[in-house]
This record gives sequence, C-alpha cells and structure tokens, in this order.
Amino acid sequence: MTNNLVRRIYEHKEKLIDGFSKRYGLNLLVYYEVYSTAKEAIIREKRMKKWNRDWKINKIIENNPSWDDLFVTIV
Repeated sequence: MTNNLVRRIYEHKEKLIDGFSKRYGLNLLVYYEVYSTAKEAIIREKRMKKWNRDWKINKIIENNPSWDDLFVTIV
C-alpha cells in the first residue's frame, strides 16, 4: 500500500528499498488497484497476501495478459 505509486515503483526499480523486491530483482509493475481510502487499500492488501500464488498470477493475467510494465502508463 502506498499513497504515491510512482515514487514507490521508482524506489523498487532503483533498488532503494530493502526487502523481497530487491532481494529477487523484481522491478516491474504488472498489476495495481486504486482505492479511495488507505483503510480500504490495507484491507484489500491483507486479503490478497493470503491468496496462493496461482490466484495472484491469474489476477495479473486477467488484467495484464502480456505482463507489460504498467509503470510507463502512470508516469
């Protein structure tokens, strides 16, 4: 969850944030959702973290079948 998606993805692309993305070299934005409130976003994020990998992959394919980097569409 972030209040500034452009900044957050930039941080990941430049490997400025320690963690999963930096450790595994992940830097493509292939899926995101927008919510009106931080509370809604946090609830959704917590639910999605409980999903198994296949569910998450299917959600990406449903919305971005070619796995394009969506970062270029939001900057």
